[in-house]
Amino acid sequence: MMASLRHSITNALRSSRQACNKPAQWQSLEQQFGALRIGSRSLSTFSNTEPNPNDDSPIVAAPPVSVDHFKLHPYARAVPVSPSYFTRTPRFYDNYLALEKLMEQYEELPVIPATAVERVAWKTLDDIRQELGEQVKASEFARCMVLVKRLNSIHPDLKPKQVKDVLDGFKRSVQPFTNTAKPIPIDQFGRACGVGRRKASSARAFVVEGTGEVLVNGKTLAEYFGRVHDRESAVWALRATNRIDKYNVWIKVEGGGTTGQAEAITLAIAKGLLAHEPALKPALRRAGCITRDPRKVERKKHGHVKARKMPTWVKR
Repeated sequence: MMASLRHSITNALRSSRQACNKPAQWQSLEQQFGALRIGSRSLSTFSNTEPNPNDDSPIVAAPPVSVDHFKLHPYARAVPVSPSYFTRTPRFYDNYLALEKLMEQYEELPVIPATAVERVAWKTLDDIRQELGEQVKASEFARCMVLVKRLNSIHPDLKPKQVKDVLDGFKRSVQPFTNTAKPIPIDQFGRACGVGRRKASSARAFVVEGTGEVLVNGKTLAEYFGRVHDRESAVWALRATNRIDKYNVWIKVEGGGTTGQAEAITLAIAKGLLAHEPALKPALRRAGCITRDPRKVERKKHGHVKARKMPTWVKR
């Protein structure tokens, strides 16, 4: 009696558990999704459209993604994109390796003499360090520039485009060798205005054909400069070319001392003279009249008597 009762209770519990685990029979899975009234005809992860509440169409779920696609080999490891990833300067070494590869590929192309190669202003070591953000060694940069100049010496008609693109990365944005000086015009009165500077002095000289008269700030040369050396320096461009009696010069000079003003006048007169006679350039260059002198007085330092001089030190 007791065994039959225990058996009937066990069967009842099993049937109730199976009834709880089964889904509801009065509506299917599609009816459950339709009851939510999410007005989207397809369920997609990448869909950004707003749902339509009046749409009763069923929602189609996205296909399942297999996890096997994302499984890696148990011994696989990440490989860096750059072969120089583990070096101290990876970006610089990538460029260096690219240069070596081009050198091996185009080493047999003919080159032109060093005197015929186009002058190029290359980036300096500081420019490369600032551009790459890496502390490149000077010796490594020197080896790199040897390859750059060797590739640049390839004949221009045979130089591949790939080499030109790589070399452009080592060129400065501004090329001073392509700059051309503007010619000094001669106005309707026959005057050519030349500008010269030296130290803190600035001079403008108006050169016109005449009898050799020279005025500085409205005064004669002897009145303005007390030293004979300054007078000779001021008209040295005319004297070196034997044009002392052929041109009249009116000069406006300001700033600095007598020596700086005299040498600024030298450069100004030389530029004005070249406007009248360009063929005098070799003679003026040999005389040192058309080169700007960049030297200036070094500033005084604190704790020093002058720029370099130190106070006298007495031990006792």
